[in-house]
Amino acid sequence: MQLPKFILGDNTDYPNAIYVIHTEFPRFIINLEDDDVEWFEDFDEEDEKELSAETENMIKLASEFYDREISMYEE
Repeated sequence: MQLPKFILGDNTDYPNAIYVIHTEFPRFIINLEDDDVEWFEDFDEEDEKELSAETENMIKLASEFYDREISMYEE
């Protein structure tokens, strides 16, 4: 099965949370309510240095995906 790069998610137990799931490496889920990121990968020390530099870009891409998806509902 081929998955899209980003998937929107929600949960009624967390009504204010908006989740974006990134399905490609490095896989993660971000809660756009507070920008909390949960990584689905195990990283070594060297990876973590590179990852910290890339995290801001990942959050930006997830937010842009969300904005694009929501704009389609508003049309």
